[in-house]
Amino acid sequence: MPAGGSGESIPITWKTLTDVTFRERLNLQERNFMKIPTFGPTVRELEGKQVQIKGYMIPVSLPDDIYVISEKPMSSCFFCGSAGPETLMELEFKSKPRRFKTDEIRTLKGILQLNADRTDQLCYRMTSVEVVE
Repeated sequence: MPAGGSGESIPITWKTLTDVTFRERLNLQERNFMKIPTFGPTVRELEGKQVQIKGYMIPVSLPDDIYVISEKPMSSCFFCGSAGPETLMELEFKSKPRRFKTDEIRTLKGILQLNADRTDQLCYRMTSVEVVE
């Protein structure tokens, strides 16, 4: 299937996304340590491909329609400190999404993007996102 093609999505699980390690690096601008990912071969093979994953929807900014999908509900997600950064995926929808309730369980498909450079974004991103169920 070509990257971003209209072929079938590759089903992945949150366990798939654990093929990553993190090292801490000092961010002088922010004056704190950032977790910088090094992606393993399983995850690198999926980059640029259409994948499908099920998780909990978490609104980041409702006015801007910014959401992430999480392995865990909001009360125990990465933002609350009890999970790692590999348990969240930043979402960029193909078209304006409907409003999702916090912790609404959804299956989404889109193009998996890996981010090891931009500290203002999550390490996993999904673009051209569509709701499957």
